[in-house]
Amino acid sequence: MATKELKTYSLAEMKDKYIGKVGTKDRDEYEYELRMDVLGKMIKAARHERNLTQEELGRLVGVQKAQISKLESSANSATIDTVIRVFRALKAEINFNVKLEDNYVKLI
Repeated sequence: MATKELKTYSLAEMKDKYIGKVGTKDRDEYEYELRMDVLGKMIKAARHERNLTQEELGRLVGVQKAQISKLESSANSATIDTVIRVFRALKAEINFNVKLEDNYVKLI
């Protein structure tokens, strides 16, 4: 009995096939949501590292506990100002990179 060799696919190939090629609307939306989810998880991890509840962090930032909860579950509704205030309250450094084509933009 002959064994059939399974074809393997890379993650990039699977994304291209099921979400869309890089640069398409669906792929851009997927990548954006993924980054926002990761940002929310970073906020939650930093809050846990500082042994703060959502309510305590909310008080430090000047927002309700519900907004911290929403940020942690998906930061896509947050403004940059709110995200920066959250990380400042957590005494955490945050870095932003802007890339134009193959070059990173440096702030002077």
